[in-house]
Amino acid sequence: MGEARAEGEARAVGEGRTAGTGGAGGLAARAGTGEAIGVAAPAGPTRAAGGAELETDAANVSARLEWVGLLGIVALAAVLRFVDLPTRGMWDSDQGHDMLVLRSWVIDGVVPLLGPPTSTGGIHHGALYYWLLAPAAALSRADPVAVTAAIALFGVAAVAATWWLARTLGGPVAGLVAGVLMAVSPSSIEESTFIWNPTLVPVASAIAVAAAWRAWTTRRARWWPVAAAGQAVAMQAHVLAAILLVPLVALVIADLRRREPGTERRRAVAAAVAGLGVIALSYLPLLVHELGHGFAEPQRLIGFAASGEGAASGDGAPTIILRLVIVAIRSLSWPFTGLLTGAPIPALLAATAIVLILGWRVRAAVPPERSAAVWFAATIAWSIAALVVAAPSLATIVPGLPNDHYHAFLDTIVFAIAGLGAASVWRRGTAGRAVAATGVLLGVVFGVANLPPRIAPDGGWPAAERAAAEVLDAVGPRDYVVVGLPGFKPADALVFPLTRAGMPPVAVGQPSAGQSHVGLVVVCDRLFEGVLGARCGGEAEDALALEAGFTTSARRIAVSDRTSVSVYLPAP
Repeated sequence: MGEARAEGEARAVGEGRTAGTGGAGGLAARAGTGEAIGVAAPAGPTRAAGGAELETDAANVSARLEWVGLLGIVALAAVLRFVDLPTRGMWDSDQGHDMLVLRSWVIDGVVPLLGPPTSTGGIHHGALYYWLLAPAAALSRADPVAVTAAIALFGVAAVAATWWLARTLGGPVAGLVAGVLMAVSPSSIEESTFIWNPTLVPVASAIAVAAAWRAWTTRRARWWPVAAAGQAVAMQAHVLAAILLVPLVALVIADLRRREPGTERRRAVAAAVAGLGVIALSYLPLLVHELGHGFAEPQRLIGFAASGEGAASGDGAPTIILRLVIVAIRSLSWPFTGLLTGAPIPALLAATAIVLILGWRVRAAVPPERSAAVWFAATIAWSIAALVVAAPSLATIVPGLPNDHYHAFLDTIVFAIAGLGAASVWRRGTAGRAVAATGVLLGVVFGVANLPPRIAPDGGWPAAERAAAEVLDAVGPRDYVVVGLPGFKPADALVFPLTRAGMPPVAVGQPSAGQSHVGLVVVCDRLFEGVLGARCGGEAEDALALEAGFTTSARRIAVSDRTSVSVYLPAP
């Protein structure tokens, strides 16, 4: 008997011992073990002639109910992500930049070889992010709403993939709970409703983890290339998702070591090599770019690492222990409660619950769930430690500057752990079911009560479109320059709608005195007024305009509470 089947039978026996496996209820419990589904119960000497048929009918009903449950979860996730989609997502410089790149590709034929820039070091994420969104951009001629809809679809797919992972590990209840909690999760919904490269990380990592575990439990090596494809997309969408590669490789190595030498191991090695090839292929655009630019990207990466700019230091920097605690709480609570400072008590409760569930399943579960719990625990521990070193900024929370996407690759694991805990409690009789249902209900109520607003705080894409129309009305037929304040903040949030309207600026960046014959448009971000040393909405913009030779303002445009636009015209 193969190891996977032996583990599946042990799992079925363990669940039967816990909850009782008589009749249809027992069959449902055994079906929840994943690999033990095909193990038929032997007929006893007094068994009724139609007993086998009754159990088969019960299994068919259970399977149909599961499909209904999955479809319900997917429908719920879709409704919560697609309603008011044009106004839900924020619109800032990152969104404008990404749409400018996509428009340049689908309208002008400029194929992107680099992804969006990272926040430090001049390094870029992967171009595959643009390639995955290109079909939506091409079909809509670079309409941001269509691109956001594609991202929302990826968000719904992430919910389904998380259901699949939890279902494989802990049965129907685990899948249902994990899927529902992710469907109503405020942070998951927010990640699915605006244009940004990290929004593709959850679905990619969910596929990677689910396929990897499928390869391990079924011993079918063909799942490894699927896991590699998911991991490739995750790393392309955000560089820090590479942290997840280590646990995946560790599981591959363990899979190879347990196989007997011969044909079986050779097939597994071939599948692993194919997976590495999939990951390598995803970096082909980067290779093409680097061959034409003297491998500038690796040089910038080395320079950034050598400079120590990313390290937390100074009197105000948290200690290593405090950083570990903060990163751990943020990583484990974010999928349920969002930003730590937004709901600190629920966040602490959620993180504590995940730790307790994981410790319990490591000690009490039977294979293969116990093996999954151990792998999850090792993955989370490694990831938190790696994030503390690679992303020390996670230890500091700055409102308006989100960075919880750094650990988005862990979301599917956290939801799956919650599903495992609920399913394990559910199997402990009536009292256990009441406890599990109460816990899930609290999670759903919190999620629904904290859904992202129907209109983004900055007004989203519609507000940017309206601001662009006002700018074009103010500047008239003359050429104009667009500048962002502070200088390190790009003005792409306004440049894209201006470009899409057919009247792009003649230049973007710091104006010179020689450009005082054209119009000047200044986009000022109030979040950085402390850096500017002046207030947006007049003071900061006037100082820049005066330096460039402009003396009068034609119009002030209040795009949102955070963004102000000022238009200056040349002196008559």
